Amino acid sequence: MSPPPDKPSLLDKLRAQSAALQQEEGARRRPVEEALQDIDRRLWRVFRWLDEAVHLLEVIKPVVAHSFRLDPILAIQSPHYDRGFVSYRRRALAGLELLEHVEMFYRMRLDGEIAFKVPPGAAHGVEERLRLAHLQYHYQTEMDGNRVVRHGVFRVTPEISSSIHFTPDYRRQVVEVTLRNVDRFESVALEFRADALDEPVLEDLYKLMMGEANTFLRRAPLVGVGARRPERTNAPASTIAPVAGRPR
Repeated sequence: MSPPPDKPSLLDKLRAQSAALQQEEGARRRPVEEALQDIDRRLWRVFRWLDEAVHLLEVIKPVVAHSFRLDPILAIQSPHYDRGFVSYRRRALAGLELLEHVEMFYRMRLDGEIAFKVPPGAAHGVEERLRLAHLQYHYQTEMDGNRVVRHGVFRVTPEISSSIHFTPDYRRQVVEVTLRNVDRFESVALEFRADALDEPVLEDLYKLMMGEANTFLRRAPLVGVGARRPERTNAPASTIAPVAGRPR
């Protein structure tokens, strides 16, 4: 008669229980990991598409059919694309290395400068609006023969710094796209479903950048209460119009 089999030890029981739980946990995690990796792959495609577009645009330097206005101070009409770059950042999440964001920075410009005069009391408000619009400028005062300040003189470099920021929310499976100074001196944020970020969306983004169409803005709801988030650059700094202003 064969001896009875050895009873499993306590450690054997714990090992079996642990292995079973790990197998169950792996089965539960697999769909989550696949969803996270799918968003990450889509963002990589966004990065590669934008990166190639930036390099092509630097050669073509197309005219951008937008009017960037700071009423009643100045308007930068139809600047041309100058240069840009695309960057990204990664982070650890749920044991995976995933993209934290993708950003595109670019610049549009006109040749020469825009010069205008304002009453001395309006200079501070004008400076604030130029800073909020990220415009480079030089300011000096103009005096009369009695050395009394008559005007403030601004010389603005017509270079517009713009950015497009893609920030994924992996838990909710959405991507927030924030546009700054893309079609005007203003910021707006849209919330896209992650699976909606395909090449036609990026083509519509390009058309918005170039001033060809604004379809991109209708592809997703606005973040928040459903209104653009202005940077206060369109709020009047002064009710007094500049004395003069023209590109030089």
